[in-house]
Amino acid sequence: MILTVTPNAALDRVMFIDEFRPGTSMRPDRWLDKVGGKALDASVALAMFGVDTLALTFVAGSVGQALIGLLDGYGIRHDEIWLAGETRISHVLVETNYRRHSHLTAGSITVPPEAGAELLAKIDRHAPAADWLVAGGTLPAGLPPDFYARLVARAAKHNRPVLLDSSGAPVQAVLESPPAVLKMNWGEFSYTFNAPAGSFEQLVNQARQVRQQYQLPALVLTCGEQGIVAITPAGALHASCPPQPVVNAAGAGDVASAGLAWRLSLGEAWPAALRWTVAASAASVLTEGTADCRLADIEQILPQTTVRPLD
Repeated sequence: MILTVTPNAALDRVMFIDEFRPGTSMRPDRWLDKVGGKALDASVALAMFGVDTLALTFVAGSVGQALIGLLDGYGIRHDEIWLAGETRISHVLVETNYRRHSHLTAGSITVPPEAGAELLAKIDRHAPAADWLVAGGTLPAGLPPDFYARLVARAAKHNRPVLLDSSGAPVQAVLESPPAVLKMNWGEFSYTFNAPAGSFEQLVNQARQVRQQYQLPALVLTCGEQGIVAITPAGALHASCPPQPVVNAAGAGDVASAGLAWRLSLGEAWPAALRWTVAASAASVLTEGTADCRLADIEQILPQTTVRPLD
């Protein structure tokens, strides 16, 4: 079982338009509501892989009720904490002419200290039954910047590895005792470590330096169509596959989190785990829903994936 922890859940309202035209009235060709929030999206991907997953999160209001209904629709087990207010809605604008998407997020919740403590207690309760933990996303108001550091420490008490996908202050706070895998995208890495990279080669060099400086067990960076860079105990690796015709790329990085945690939990070596991960992430852009993917698409892309050493 993979346990996921999402402090800042959202409902993704995915709206398809041909292109964004400022100052005009635009009507989506179609729209759909999907699960949002990094680790919740990882649970969606795991469910589509056929992997048992349990999702921990905060929810509030009618949007929270709708979000729980979506999780139920995927058959995802969940143990949520209800709060006052309203779960946020992330409006995902997919421009079909350009095969790109943008996020416009409205709403927020505030997490009181006792609710934060309750979420950590739930981790203590469920971690012994988990193979890995996947945690990620921004932190809502009320949670301290070191929340993920506390989460990693709780998981360590149960000897459970954590994949953390976040950026900024919450990542800085976890560097003293880092997770088994620290993951983020290229832009988040540049922002978090003040390391603007003008080229892929510069990014790889900076990633090596950051991993060495902070003694990270593994640092994984998603780079869109350029694939995944992983600085690991097995060396520096680059996983990639041919670009896919993009329908909706929202959640592709979260699918990578799910795939990597699962394949590592199976005992796969890093090259094999990354090969499957990059195929799953690429497959997810072929669907309309956030983090949705089809095993048939993954199997079709898998023979086209490559993993090469960067050392």
